This record gives sequence, C-alpha cells and structure tokens, in this order.
Amino acid sequence: MPDLIPAAKPIIGDEEREAVDRVMRSGLIAQGPEVAAFEREFGERLVGGRLAVAVNSGTAGLHLGLLAAGIGAGDEVVVPSFTFAATGNSVALTGATPVFADIELDTFTLDPASVEEAITPRTRAIMPVHLYGHPARMQELRIIAERHGLMMFEDAAQAHGATLGGSPVGTFGTFAMFSLYPTKNMTSGEGGMVVVDSENMARAVRLLRNQGMERQYANELIGFNARMTDIHAAIGRVQLTKLDAWTDQRRRNAARLDRDLVGIQTPAVAAGAEHVYHQYTIRVEDDRDGFSRALKDEYGIGNGVYYPIPNHRLESLKKFAPGLELPNTEAAAATVLSLPVHPSLSDSDMDRIITGVNVLAKAGA
Repeated sequence: MPDLIPAAKPIIGDEEREAVDRVMRSGLIAQGPEVAAFEREFGERLVGGRLAVAVNSGTAGLHLGLLAAGIGAGDEVVVPSFTFAATGNSVALTGATPVFADIELDTFTLDPASVEEAITPRTRAIMPVHLYGHPARMQELRIIAERHGLMMFEDAAQAHGATLGGSPVGTFGTFAMFSLYPTKNMTSGEGGMVVVDSENMARAVRLLRNQGMERQYANELIGFNARMTDIHAAIGRVQLTKLDAWTDQRRRNAARLDRDLVGIQTPAVAAGAEHVYHQYTIRVEDDRDGFSRALKDEYGIGNGVYYPIPNHRLESLKKFAPGLELPNTEAAAATVLSLPVHPSLSDSDMDRIITGVNVLAKAGA
C-alpha cells in the first residue's frame, strides 16, 4: 500500500524555526513584544483592523470572550450541537446554559429558524460556528438577534479568512474566536485569538487572561492564566504571512474535488460566502463508517468524522438538552466524512483521493 495521505498536515518550515530561535535568543519568552505584534498583524490582515487579543487556546478564547461580554449564571446562549464540544463547554464554564439548535444540512451551520425556536426570556446571545470553514448565515442570525435584543458571538475556530458578503468572519459580533491549534488553517503551535468590537471588550479579555491584572499585583478581577507565549506568537506571525497562499491552494484542491467526484454529496457554498475549506466534508448516506475504513485501508487515504456525537448527546452536555430532537444534526453526525484538502497534497495525492472515493461511491450505489 502507498504511504498514507494524512487527513490534515501542519506545515512548519525554516521560517517558523528561525522565529522561535529569535525569541529564544532574546530571552523574552513569556507574553511580550511578539504577542503584541501578532495581535496587531492578525487584526489588520484578517478582521478589518478589529482589536485582537491572543490567548493560549481556542477554548480559552471562547470562555474569556463570553465572560468579558457578561455571560454568566442564569443566562442562556444558543449554539449549534453539531460542532466540537468546546463550543458548548465554554458556555457551561461561565455558569450559563448552552441551548442547542439545529443546523442546515447543506452548510452544516446554524439554522436561523431553529435558533428562533430556541430563544427564551433567559437568552442573552447567539453563538454560531463557521463550521469546516464555511460562514454561518450571519445576516439572518443578526436580524433575529436584533429583534430579540441579543448579542452575537462567533466561533470562527476553523474559518481564518472566510468571508460573507465581502465581510470577513470575525467582524459580525461582539467577539469572535479563532483557534490556532496545529491542524487549523494556520497555527501558533497552540493558541487562540479573540477578536473584539471595542476597546472595553479588549481590555476585559486582557485582564481575564492575565490573572485579572493589567499592572503587576494590581488585580482588578478574578482571572486566569491564559496568556500566549512569545514563542507561540512568533510561529503565528510567520504562519499569518503564508495563510493566503495556503487558502488559495485549499480552494483549488476543493474545486478539483467538486469537479471530479461522482455520486457523492460534495460541500455546498452559500451565495455570497467564501469557504476556506478547513475541512472538505462530503456526506455518505450508506455505511459512512465502512466507507471511511475502506478509504484508509484500501487506498491509504486518511479521513475524519467530525463530529459523530452531537453536543446535545455527549455525556458531559446532555443534561442541558433532555429529550431534545435535532434531526439535521443527527443526519449530519451519521453521514459526514471529511477528506484531505490541505495545501500539502500533491497531484498524485489528489488523483488517489478522487479514484478511491469514486470507486467506493460506485460500489455502494
């Protein structure tokens, strides 16, 4: 069998190694000038100049963003169930209640009609996820939020550089979070970036990430140690300069898969949306798990199922959703399969992915 084509592949080059060495030689390893520069450059390049605050993980970013926005005990935040558990976890960690809504099956993002049904007098905010790199339906969700007097937050963990109607994701809400985990479209090794709509929000997140203090020993509130190191920021700064080229290659790979895959439900792209293909997610209606195994075992094609157990059925979160039925979420969880689309794929890799998927799809027809 040929070498396995990985489902995802972080790209770390000489420039990243040199950046880390530069920081190590400086002796300024904790949060310092590299973090400040990374925050500034991230805001300028990806979110139209909005303020950005670096933290040590995407989950920390969600948690601190929610706290900075005043979310806490007694509040409800409407979120999708079809996402990584960090979305629901971050709400629960504030003491608030995650309220799970259904998705649309074409884009795997929040269904505005389901969101409307989930709103109660305790609802404070809506937090869509731009899943797999596709923007959620922010215009419709914003109308709902404004009608009910709700805040809007964005889980943009997988959507660096995605746009909707010409506006970048991360610019639609009070705050947005971008993950910088190794398998994301860009990485800092580990980390997250919180993008905010005001200096007051930025200051609140900065306080929360640093034990509640702006000046040493002058603690203003109870906070956390969620700082990003200059080592991680140095990696992120280099990766940021490469992101556009990597995104272009992801889109070229996705376009070829769209064109050449046969008998498979390929990813939809909504009108006005620019997908960044963190994942290229198809749907396999008949024996998805067998299809996944065959791709790997027979063709050496790595792939992934994101996410087989929706948040509202996880042992950790199901207490928030007793008896809840989300039919599109359940359908997605049972049928989605993500194929390699990352920028390291060669032409021969793409040929093998297309051949393997088409042969298996035909066999299952």
